[in-house]
Amino acid sequence: MTTLWSFLLVLSGIILVHEFGHFIMARRFGIRVLKFSLGFGPRVCGVVHGATDYCISAIPLGGFVKMLGEQPDETVSPEERPWSFSCKPVWKRSFVVAAGPAFNFIFAWLIFFVIFLVYGKPIILTGIGEVQAGSPAEKAGVMPGDRIVAIDGRKVHRWEEVSEEIRANDGSSITLTLERGRTTVSVDVVPRIYKIKNIFGEEVKMPMIGVSASGEFEIEKLDPLTAFGQAFSRTWELIVLTGQVIVKLFQRVIPLSTLGGPIMIAQMAGQQAEQGILNLFYFMALLSVNIGFLNLLPIPALDGGHLAFLAVEGVTGRSLTMRQKVVAQQIGIFILLVMMLVIFYNDIARLLGFPLSG
Repeated sequence: MTTLWSFLLVLSGIILVHEFGHFIMARRFGIRVLKFSLGFGPRVCGVVHGATDYCISAIPLGGFVKMLGEQPDETVSPEERPWSFSCKPVWKRSFVVAAGPAFNFIFAWLIFFVIFLVYGKPIILTGIGEVQAGSPAEKAGVMPGDRIVAIDGRKVHRWEEVSEEIRANDGSSITLTLERGRTTVSVDVVPRIYKIKNIFGEEVKMPMIGVSASGEFEIEKLDPLTAFGQAFSRTWELIVLTGQVIVKLFQRVIPLSTLGGPIMIAQMAGQQAEQGILNLFYFMALLSVNIGFLNLLPIPALDGGHLAFLAVEGVTGRSLTMRQKVVAQQIGIFILLVMMLVIFYNDIARLLGFPLSG
């Protein structure tokens, strides 16, 4: 039951934010919104206020905002043209389309901002947990339980700082200042180039000294301005990472078997909920960034495809013909259907233990 409710909270929240972005921007530019639906399929319940039907539909795997004049083949009477989407300037239509993904990114930033402001930011400290046998660190006399307090005289407090200092090394010796019990010792270490696998499974060369963190951490309290900046940085990191993942998928560096759909999202949401509310909201922010980025892909039927059409119209001064739009939409729907088939196959294969897609 936890899994179901966590899934509904996460997915519905992200969809609601995305569609609200389209909705609020449309209203801002005087476009009449006919329907705001959370979910697809038959209408389950809702309320009509003004010209808009606010409703919940039967299939909670998406949502949509229906605007007057949105469809290419839609006929709009002369009296309704001032409120029609199709009659607005290209730049206004572009803002309406882009607002959905933009609100997903803003939502992720807001989650991180609240987490950092209320709970603080966890930082891994510089205690050493393991020293690899035969490594430069072992040969220099570094021991498990030591704490790195400075590198070449520069104080360090986070393990991230230790990693950055070592990665920036050009092969020359570095001096580690270590706390060992109640004493302080200094050792000289020459980093060695190791072949390791990055987060995408690619083999890369990296200067290392052969130590790992103990895992000890503390919560760093942040003031509002710092929390603002840290939330922005974390959101931007996720946007960049999502883009890199998509590129690696096309390059076949990351196999298609890693893709997952509603079942995988539900399982992960349930797991994160069991770990605590912070984990669940962190997962929600991550998924919001993913959905926002995916919607910006230039695939017809997605927001990115609509933005591509509008870009063509803005550059050439005329929109695509009805036939061109229909053909493009059909291609986009075909691409999405293939993606959905792969994703749903992976979801079911994980449940039943079948081989995953390549």
